[in-house]
Amino acid sequence: MTPGTDVSIRATTRPIALLGDPVAHSFSPLIHNTGFQTQGLDFVYLACRVPKDALPEAIAGLRALGFAGANVTIPHKEAVRPLLDRCTPRAEAIGAVNTIVCRADGSGAVELIGDNTDVEGFLEPLQSLADRLAGAEMVVLGAGGAARAVVYALLTEFRPTRLTIVARTPARGEALAADFATYDTRRALQVMAPDEAAPAVRSACLIVNATPVGMHPHVAASPWPHAEDFGPEQIVYDLVYNPVRTRLLREAAARGATTIDGLTMLIGQAAAAYRQWTGRELPREAVQAALKPLFQD
Repeated sequence: MTPGTDVSIRATTRPIALLGDPVAHSFSPLIHNTGFQTQGLDFVYLACRVPKDALPEAIAGLRALGFAGANVTIPHKEAVRPLLDRCTPRAEAIGAVNTIVCRADGSGAVELIGDNTDVEGFLEPLQSLADRLAGAEMVVLGAGGAARAVVYALLTEFRPTRLTIVARTPARGEALAADFATYDTRRALQVMAPDEAAPAVRSACLIVNATPVGMHPHVAASPWPHAEDFGPEQIVYDLVYNPVRTRLLREAAARGATTIDGLTMLIGQAAAAYRQWTGRELPREAVQAALKPLFQD
């Protein structure tokens, strides 16, 4: 029996959805269904491809069909906020939602609450490197919903001396920087287009890819294809987890950089969401055992 694949469906089973486009690459169903199966919980997790123009109907469906909650991924993390009843302070600060909890009140009405567990998942593998990262120079590639969680986390946890947002659309990067000005107590934020960011990348202690570039099936792509800009003093962190060893990470490792893949973040943010939906801790050992065969490099 393969964990996460033999989920019992009953009339009482409550569904939880992943809403995004694309979703076929996602391992979230395996993670959560392994947890439900291991702990004997009456939930099932489904990946649902939702085009941009269908997002309002999908959110209404969560409420109408008795879903316990949902995850939200590219490209809906920001667009989903006004469709919910309220968001947690963390999600409001970030301006992006990756987790929805459907909570019924005493009258039978259902409240949709948005949260962002990406911060917890992102920071988890960086805690052991905190001494290197405190007050360091950093670069974030991307300015979308994932980048918002990363920028918020870095500003509040490590207070970098310089945090460069590299955005293909600089106006979007400037908007992100403006949104987080309150948390930028050291005036660290700056925005650059990719064609001017090489010096910032070379001098950064931490480089984070918060874009989907390099994700399956486009595994030959890299968000920073200039491998000569990496070095042994750097930490390169790719939020992409499929494949686990992206072109970005392979090239950074070949230049001596410390690399962090997206799998730890994936499990960390999933565990935080799982706790909110079920009131239980995600059984990480079972999840890691289920995922291991998929990540043989």
